[in-house]
Amino acid sequence: MSGNGNAAATALARIQTDSVVATLKASYPGLQFEIIAMSTTGDKILDTALSKIGEKSLFTKELEHALEKNEVDLVVHSLKDLPTVLPPGFTIGAICKRENPHDAVVFHPKFVGKTLETLPEKSVVGTSSLRRAAQLQRKFPHLEFRSIRGNLNTRLRKLDEQQEFSAIILATAGLQRMGWHNRVGQEGGCSVPVAVHTAMKDGQLYLTGGVWSLDGSDSIQETMQATIHVPAQHEDGPEDDPQLVGITARNIPRGPQLAAQNLGISLANLLLSKGAKNILDVARQLNDAH
Repeated sequence: MSGNGNAAATALARIQTDSVVATLKASYPGLQFEIIAMSTTGDKILDTALSKIGEKSLFTKELEHALEKNEVDLVVHSLKDLPTVLPPGFTIGAICKRENPHDAVVFHPKFVGKTLETLPEKSVVGTSSLRRAAQLQRKFPHLEFRSIRGNLNTRLRKLDEQQEFSAIILATAGLQRMGWHNRVGQEGGCSVPVAVHTAMKDGQLYLTGGVWSLDGSDSIQETMQATIHVPAQHEDGPEDDPQLVGITARNIPRGPQLAAQNLGISLANLLLSKGAKNILDVARQLNDAH
């Protein structure tokens, strides 16, 4: 088993991998698991914004090569780091129970007790995500947003010891896994300003998608829904291929999976029809120019 992260970034990656191993051991007590830490391109290039590196699979490629060469049997990723389309022959075999999905604002010590809304004009907020920057720029136009890279330790050190950032945006889950709950100052809802949110209620799958311009001045958000019927017993035959869009889901029939996929395609087409492509094209051009 491999978990990504170099020596400086291993702490959180190791915590996440250890959690997966513990879950596997509980289900398969007779198996032994060896953890192999590996470095990725995204771990090594820390002086450039993720959106400007121009390399796909920044945090997964090296691990995929090890998997392909049978050097490891499975790898552990944060789902946000996976490419939109998995390489041929790979599948997502399991998704663990979701941690807190929110982003967190961590403030410089001199701004403890503040919120993004009450930070002084032109305060600089650091984030590694274009999506986060675009969403927040729209809501807090009095702030400036800049790229910040590095593992959690590095980013918090840059915040606390340097005067460049008034606050930084981090994933709440990472802070909680590291035991740094006290640093979460404010919560809110990576390389492109696009986001989706899903919710399942009474057999209806609700999918909300949004696209933002980099300066936050323009955005499109739409919600669509579809009926998802998952029978108590699998109605499909035993020869059905359980893999769809890179995810292996053996306990969910093909019909509901296709319904969910079609809902995503329909929402994407709706956003495109309302001008999402133009917003993303401009965002890409602006990002490449800076």
